[in-house]
Amino acid sequence: MTTLAPLAYPASAVIDNALGTDTAPLVENAAEVFLTAAVAARPDYPAVRDRYGVWTYDELDAAADSFSRVLQGYGVGPGDRVLARVGSVREFTALLYGTWRRGAVLVPINPGMKAFHLKAVLTDSAPALIVVEEAERSGADGLPWPAQVPVAVLSEVDLSGPADPGSRTQVKVPADRLSLLIYTSGSTSAPKAVACPHGPVAFAARAVAARLNYRPDDTVLTAVPLSFDYGLYQILLTALAGAELLLSGPADHARLLGFARDHGATVVPLVPSLGELLVRLTARDQQSTRIRLFTNTGAALNAPLIAALREAFPGAAVAPMYGTTECKRITILEPDGDLARPGSVGPALPGTQVLALDDDGRPLGPHQIGELVVRGPHVMAGYWQAPEPTALRFRHSPDTGVTLHTGDYGWLDEDGHVYFQGRRDDLFKRRGSRMSSVEIEAATLDIEGVREAALLVPEDDRDMVLFVVGEDDRLTDEQVLLRLGDRLEAAKVPDICHVLTALPLTPNGKTDRKELRRQLVEGTHGD
Repeated sequence: MTTLAPLAYPASAVIDNALGTDTAPLVENAAEVFLTAAVAARPDYPAVRDRYGVWTYDELDAAADSFSRVLQGYGVGPGDRVLARVGSVREFTALLYGTWRRGAVLVPINPGMKAFHLKAVLTDSAPALIVVEEAERSGADGLPWPAQVPVAVLSEVDLSGPADPGSRTQVKVPADRLSLLIYTSGSTSAPKAVACPHGPVAFAARAVAARLNYRPDDTVLTAVPLSFDYGLYQILLTALAGAELLLSGPADHARLLGFARDHGATVVPLVPSLGELLVRLTARDQQSTRIRLFTNTGAALNAPLIAALREAFPGAAVAPMYGTTECKRITILEPDGDLARPGSVGPALPGTQVLALDDDGRPLGPHQIGELVVRGPHVMAGYWQAPEPTALRFRHSPDTGVTLHTGDYGWLDEDGHVYFQGRRDDLFKRRGSRMSSVEIEAATLDIEGVREAALLVPEDDRDMVLFVVGEDDRLTDEQVLLRLGDRLEAAKVPDICHVLTALPLTPNGKTDRKELRRQLVEGTHGD
C-alpha cells in the first residue's frame, strides 16, 4: 500500500480554534481552505466517486472553479442563494465548493421534499439560481419553478475546467458570511433554515475531524443524503483527511454492500435504517469488507443494532454521536466507547461546552436530567429570516455569549460524557409517573424478536401508542406488551401496540412520526 503524507494546512485560527487553543477571528474563505490544501497535497488522489465515475482532487478543483464561473455568468454574486436539488452525485461537491468560491450561499434540498414544503422553501430562500436534474427541468412534485428564477439542469452545466490557479474566480469571503442554508425537516411546521456562516462550519468540521480521525487512505461511503448536514459534512471531512468520498443514493441501497466492497469502503456514516439494511445484506453475502468504523447521528442506533453490526462486520468499531443542525455536532464518543459507557454519546467537542440546565436556567450536577445547551464557535447564526425562533433557541448573554438551547434533555456524568434522554416532546407524565419515549423504546428493543420500535407519546385525544417491527411475522402485539411488562413499571407499558412490516422513514432515514400519526388517525397503519 502506498504511504500517503499527512496534509499540511495553512497556519490559521481555523485550525487553532478547532483545538480550542485560540480565540482569534476565523480566516477568510475558511470552509474552502480544506479543498485548497487537499489539492496542493495530493492532486491526483481520488477525491469523490459515485456510481458513474470518479474525480481526483485536481478534477474536483477544476469542476468547482468551472461552476463558480457558471454562477458568474448567471449574475450570481456574494450572498446570493443557489438552491441545489440534486442527489448523491459527485457534481454536488463541485456545486458546494464552486458556490463558496463565488461567495454565494448553497441551499441543498433533498430531492424527496414534497411540493408543500418546497413551495415554502422557495419563497423563504429566494434563490438567484436553481440547479436540478433533468427529470425536474420544469418543476418538482407538480410544483413549477418560479418564472423569475433561472433554472440550470445539472447535465447541461459545464464543469469541465480546467482550473487555472492563477486566475481563479474566488472572491474574499469573510468568516461571518453565510455558506449554507440548511432546512430542517419541517416535521411539525414549515421548514426553517439554519443559517450557517463559513467560520462556524469550518470550526465544526475541524472539531469533528479531530475526534473521528479519518485517515488519508480512508474511503468514506456516504449513503445519507447530501442535503442532510450529516452527509454534506462528509465532503469536508474527507477533504480535511485527503481521503476519498464514495457516494451512493437511495435508489441503489439494495446494492450498497457490494458497492462498499468493490471500492474498499473503510468508514460508513449511518442512520438506523442504513444500519438495518447492511445487517440484512450481510446475511445474504458474508464476504469480508474493509470497513473499520461506523459513525452514527441523526437518530441513535439501538443496542441490538450496534451488536448486530459488530457481529456482521468483525473488526469494525462504532462511534455514537449527538448533534443538531444548529451547531452541527455536539458530542462524539470514541469508537466502541459505548462498551465502557453504555448509553453515552460522548463528551463535548474540543473547544466547546455542553451543560444540562434546570427549568430556571441553572446548571445541574452530574446525573441530573435537564435541557442540554451548547456554547462554542460551532454554534450557527440562527434561523434565516426568523427572529422569534432565533431568539428562543440562540440566547445571548454578556457573560456567556450565545447559548444554544437544543430542546433536548439528558444528563452528564462526572467526566462530562452526555447521556441523551429525548426531546422536550419525548418527556411526559402518565398515571402520575414521569417517563420518556426513549426509555420505553429501549426496553421494547430488549425484547427478543423486536427489530425496531417507535412510540407516539400521549396527546389530548389519545394515550401513547407503540409501533414495532419484528424479526419475522410471528411477533404479536400481545407478546410485546406482556414482555414489556416484565421490563417496565405498569404506568410505562402502553395499552396499545401495533406490529408493522416496516416503520415509515423521512428522506433522511429517520422514523417518520408524523406519518405514523397520520396512519393512526386514518386507520391505515396495518395496510
